Amino acid sequence: LAQPAGHLRPQNSRSLAVADQAVPVAPGFSFRPAPASPALDHRRAPGLDKSTAGRFAKGMMEIDATIDLHGLTQPVAHAALSRFVSGSADLGRRCLLVITGKGNREGSGVLRAEVPRWLSEPSLRAQILAFTPAQPKHGGGGALYVLLKRRR
Repeated sequence: LAQPAGHLRPQNSRSLAVADQAVPVAPGFSFRPAPASPALDHRRAPGLDKSTAGRFAKGMMEIDATIDLHGLTQPVAHAALSRFVSGSADLGRRCLLVITGKGNREGSGVLRAEVPRWLSEPSLRAQILAFTPAQPKHGGGGALYVLLKRRR
C-alpha cells in the first residue's frame, strides 16, 4: 500500500508485511528490501531459551543499570532512553531497568505507553533482545526490564 510522500505510518505487523514486498524499479527489475527485525513484544522473546526467558520475566537476572524517566517530557525521555540503551550496549551491559512511572491515573502514563514503542524503533531494536514489565519489587507496571543482545 503506497503512502503519500511525507506521510509517516506507525510500524505494526501490517506495515512490516507490506515492507517485505518487491517494489518495481524499472521494467524487468524489482527491489526487495531486507526484512526488518520483528517489533519487540513483551509477550514473547524470540532468541531466548525458555529458562533465560523465565528468569528474565521473573526479575531474577542481575540488573546492570537503571534509568528513571518519569517526570521527563517525551522528547527528553526519548533522547535519554536512546543514549542509555546505546551506551549500555557499548559498555557490554546485559539487563537494564527502565522506570517510566505509572502516570496520574492507572493506565494513563504517556511514557509508560511510549517507551515500548521507542524500544522497537530500528535504532534501538538492533541492540535489544527482549523487554518485559518489571516485577513489583522493581516498579511493577511502571517499569520495564530490557535485555540487550550480547556483543559478538
